[in-house]
Amino acid sequence: MNFDKPYEPDFSQRNPAESVDRSICERWSPRSLKKVEIPTKTMTTIMDAARWAPSCFNEQPWLFLTSASREDFDLYLDLLVERNQQWARNASVLGFFITRRKFAGRDNENRWGKFDTGAAWMTMTMQANHFGLYTHAMAGVKFPEVYKELEIPEEEFEVICGFAIGALDTPDQLPSEDFIEGEVPSGRKPLAEVWLQGKFTK
Repeated sequence: MNFDKPYEPDFSQRNPAESVDRSICERWSPRSLKKVEIPTKTMTTIMDAARWAPSCFNEQPWLFLTSASREDFDLYLDLLVERNQQWARNASVLGFFITRRKFAGRDNENRWGKFDTGAAWMTMTMQANHFGLYTHAMAGVKFPEVYKELEIPEEEFEVICGFAIGALDTPDQLPSEDFIEGEVPSGRKPLAEVWLQGKFTK
C-alpha cells in the first residue's frame, strides 16, 4: 500500500553527489502529518525493517514501543513536550525507541547501543518512506514520565527518543506560522566539513 503526497516537497536546498540515491537525499522529517489508517501488514513491515539494522556483536539492543489504540496514542502524546504535542497529535502512530544499557547476560555497558539503535531508526524510516509514509524523531520528550507511565525499568533501558509516523499533509495544516515557515527539507553541511582523511584536522 502506498500513500499519496498532497504536494512535492522542495529539495532545492539539497545538493547531493550525482550518484547518491534519491531515497536517501530526499528523506526528511516533516511535522505536517495526516492521520491515516496504516494497515497492520504495512506497520509490521516497517517495524520488521528496523530489526535488520546492524549492531555490535549482533546484540540488537533496541526495543520499539508503539501506540496500538486510541488510549495508547493519547498517553504517548501526553509524554511529549507541549511543542511536539501541537503537531504530533495528527500522526497515525506515536512511539519510543529504547535501548538496553548493558550487553545481554553480562554486566558491562554497551557503549554502542545508542549508535545501533540509531541505525534501526534509519532502516525503519526508509521502509516507511517506501510506503509513502513519513517519520519524525523527537528529542522533546518528558523522559521521567516515559519511564514511569510505560513502566520501563530505567536501570536496564535508556529511552532514546520519541517518534511519529504518518502520511504527509500540507504545511498550512500546522498549528502556527513558525511551524509552517520551517516545514521545508533542510540543507546539509558541505562534504568537506564532515569528511576528514588522514589525521584529525579540524
